[in-house]
Amino acid sequence: MSLAAKNAEAVNKHLERLMPVLTPLGIMLGFLLSGVFIHLRPFVPWLFSLMTLAGALKLRVAEFGVVIRSPIPILVFFVSTHVLMPLCALFVASCFLGGDADIVAGFILLFAGPAAVSSFMWVTIYRGDKALCLTLILLDTLLAPLVVPGTVSLLMGTKVTMDITGIAVSLILMVVIPTIIGVTLNETSRSKIPNLVCPYLNPVSKICLMLVIAANTSPVAKIIRLDDPKVWEVAGLCILLSVGGFVFSKLAAMLIRCNADKSIALFFPGGLRNISAVTTIAVTFFPEAAALPALLGIVFQQTLSAIMGKLLMRKPPQND
Repeated sequence: MSLAAKNAEAVNKHLERLMPVLTPLGIMLGFLLSGVFIHLRPFVPWLFSLMTLAGALKLRVAEFGVVIRSPIPILVFFVSTHVLMPLCALFVASCFLGGDADIVAGFILLFAGPAAVSSFMWVTIYRGDKALCLTLILLDTLLAPLVVPGTVSLLMGTKVTMDITGIAVSLILMVVIPTIIGVTLNETSRSKIPNLVCPYLNPVSKICLMLVIAANTSPVAKIIRLDDPKVWEVAGLCILLSVGGFVFSKLAAMLIRCNADKSIALFFPGGLRNISAVTTIAVTFFPEAAALPALLGIVFQQTLSAIMGKLLMRKPPQND
């Protein structure tokens, strides 16, 4: 490996440690410099596509064979994350915010989103079943254009205005196509292309994440007032429901008696949503208030992941 690649990997590891800080930093930049970052809005789909490509370059089709032959963990994952959690989000948000259909829709959208690619980082740290984790991320990503608009439409009906076709097309362009390209490049080059470009692309993708968050925050900065009790209520519900997502995933793994490795692989993708994609969809296709749960949720997500991992998962083994 070249010196430049080693330096890029060192930067990437430093940025990984700063993940709980980078996401709130993106929110702050969007608030404080909304007039600057709003000009990045036209480039958000491209930035997000680059982030997706960086994660997809690590995916190998060959790793999925064994996982697909034992589909029960996959089915349990989808029931937990795309049936129970959206229903739970609808129930809890309606109880506390029943009069605000847009924000309720925002909560459903948040918890209907695909698994975050960053969950693979946590599964790797905790030495879980990486093949199962990658399979869940890939399938969830590919099905997102159907699952996300379908879930919101089914649970909210005509209570909120949205462009289902536009949402599906946007997810295909930002998530599905880059994923297919990344997996194809990895397979056809036998990992040579990822080994060459990922040391540089990984830190760039994390910078892109911060820019995407800042750009998505800027158009709704004017509707978020820290002196508004509803903002704090939404933030509290985001934390409560996010914790619920991790707990559901833990219980699901216990229900089917997964071993420790598979339990970890279900835990993090089940608790971590691709909030950057959700925020982009919310800002583009929904009323402004619908973006509030995603914007607040992204502040807590990585920190919550670290806390819930320590509370509910085994302590990561020390490096050999």
